[in-house]
Amino acid sequence: MRYFSQNLGNEVSPVEKFDLQDVEKAFERIKPYLRTTPVVESLFLNSNEREYFYKLESLQTVRSFKIRGALNKILSLTNLEKKKGVVTISSGNHGIATAYASQLLGIEKVEVIVPIGTPKNKIEKIEQFGGQVKQIGKNYDEAHIQGMKYVRKSEMNYIDSYYSDPLIYSGQGTITLELIQQLPLVDTIVIPIGGGSLITGIAVAAKSINPAIRIIGVQTAACPAMIKSIEERKFYEEYPTKDSICESLVGGIGRLSYEMLPSYVDELIEVDEADIAAAVTFMAKKEKIIAEPGSCTTIAAIRKYGEKIGGKTVVAIISGGNIDEQLFYNLLAKNKE
Repeated sequence: MRYFSQNLGNEVSPVEKFDLQDVEKAFERIKPYLRTTPVVESLFLNSNEREYFYKLESLQTVRSFKIRGALNKILSLTNLEKKKGVVTISSGNHGIATAYASQLLGIEKVEVIVPIGTPKNKIEKIEQFGGQVKQIGKNYDEAHIQGMKYVRKSEMNYIDSYYSDPLIYSGQGTITLELIQQLPLVDTIVIPIGGGSLITGIAVAAKSINPAIRIIGVQTAACPAMIKSIEERKFYEEYPTKDSICESLVGGIGRLSYEMLPSYVDELIEVDEADIAAAVTFMAKKEKIIAEPGSCTTIAAIRKYGEKIGGKTVVAIISGGNIDEQLFYNLLAKNKE
C-alpha cells in the first residue's frame, strides 16, 4: 500500500487546520438539525473474507453529505452576518445544502453560483429551498474562478464548499463519529474524492480515533486531480476534466485537503467512467439503492479492486443520491446487471 508524506513542498502557504476536537464540536453543533444516516450491509458484495457496508449519506434530508459542513459553517455566523445573507459556489449538492440550511436557520438572502449545465434536478432543489441560482462558466473550475470575483464584491458571507474552511471540513468529518458508533469494528473506509473536504474530514477523525482504520480514496479517471496532486507534489487548484457523469467530483482540489490528506490516506484508486456507470446500475437494480455517479466511484473500486482495498469490515461512503433523472434512466438502459 502507498503511504504519503505531508511534506509536499512549498507551493502553498499553510492554512488553518482542524482536528478531532473540532469535529466533535461540529457534531454537537449540528446534531439537532441533522439526520443520522443508516449503515446497511451489502446484499451482494460480501465474501468469506470480508463484509461490506454502505453509509447512506444519500438519505440525508438534502440527499447528500454536504449538509454537515454547510450547517456547521452557517451556525457559526453571527446574527448580523446572517442578516447580510450567504453566497456559495457549487456543482449542485453544496448549493442545495446551503440553501436548505439557510432556510432552516431563517436566512432570507441566499445566492448559489453553479456551472452552466448543472443537472436540472439540483437547480430545482436549490430554488425549492429559497436559493437564487446564478449559472456561470462551462464547468466547475470556470464557475469557481468567475464566481469568486462576484463573491469578493459581495457583502454576503461566503460558504466555502471544499477549499480551505476548517468548519466545512469538520462538519464533513462528523460522518466518522456516527459511523464508529454504528459499526465499531469498521477497519476500512472507502470514500469518493472531489475537492477533498469529505475524505479529509472523515480521515482526520477516523485516524485520530483509531490509527489502524484504513482510508481509501477514489476518483474518476476523468478528473484524478487529488491523485495527481499527491503524486506530483503539486497543488491543482484547477484541473482539466474529460467528459464525466460525475459532475460532483470534477475540477480542482481544496488547499486544506492538499495540505492535510497525505498524512491520513492509505491508498488512492482511479476508476473508469464505464465502471462507475455499471456501479450506478448495480446499486439500483441489485442493492435497491439510488446513488449518484460520484458516490458510486466507491462501489466501482470495490467491485474491481476488492483485493487491493482489502479489509474485513469495509464501509463505502454513499455520499449523495441527487442523480439527474434522465442520466439515471440512460444508465439503467445501457448497463445490464
